[in-house]
Amino acid sequence: MSIVDFHNHLIPSVDDGAQTVEDARQGVAAFVADGVTAFVATPHFEGGLTQDRDLLRNRLGEIDEGWAELETLCRTQFPQVRIFRGVELLLDVPEPDLSDERLRLNGGQYFLVEFPFMAVPPHAAHALRALSSGPYRPVLAHPERYQGVVSTDAVAQWKEAGALLQVNGGSLLGRFGNRARGVAFELLHRGLVDYVCSDYHARGEPMAAAYYDVLVQSGGPELARTLMETNPGRLLQGEAPLPVAPLRSANRSVWQRVSRIFR
Repeated sequence: MSIVDFHNHLIPSVDDGAQTVEDARQGVAAFVADGVTAFVATPHFEGGLTQDRDLLRNRLGEIDEGWAELETLCRTQFPQVRIFRGVELLLDVPEPDLSDERLRLNGGQYFLVEFPFMAVPPHAAHALRALSSGPYRPVLAHPERYQGVVSTDAVAQWKEAGALLQVNGGSLLGRFGNRARGVAFELLHRGLVDYVCSDYHARGEPMAAAYYDVLVQSGGPELARTLMETNPGRLLQGEAPLPVAPLRSANRSVWQRVSRIFR
């Protein structure tokens, strides 16, 4: 395995992820043990801050300090791991200013975005379409976890609007409840998922190897490689993800569980 993860909270002392450099060290060590060879650190960032020059400068300055600590840590103790930066942008305003490269994943054309309050906002597809019409393309974090997703048809509309979709690996393991797991598998079943990442907050284990295995067992090694290695690697290079075929699992009990959830 050569996993690339672009959704995690390993920069110390900047959000609800790693609180200290030691937390970050333990988190990176856990990543390495699970086969992660490259990651983009993505602390939480309010989109509204991008519309105020002073607030933007101050917040990015805080993250710069934590990033420098993470860089030093990885250079001295984990030189085998490639690290990059970005943010997980909260869509609390309809038109965040993404011109600062530190807000985008590895400074490229893609940016990670999440809906506020873990809920689907009104006119979500319209907002994502507006963002997608600009010079940068949104990658929507954990679509399976938002309250108000009553079917995956709504998620399909978000993708049709131009957003790419990143499912949390922990959802496949049931770490966010049966409903999130059901939605995640149904999205795989429909071929809507572009990436699977950890959303690791430097607490406990990232379980990347475990959900990699779930993907292998459900759809084969190529599915796991595409979602966790190839497509995230292409994102780092500024390349669009490869299409992912709809999951055709021989284990029908998976789909029986999903169907029960959506009844």
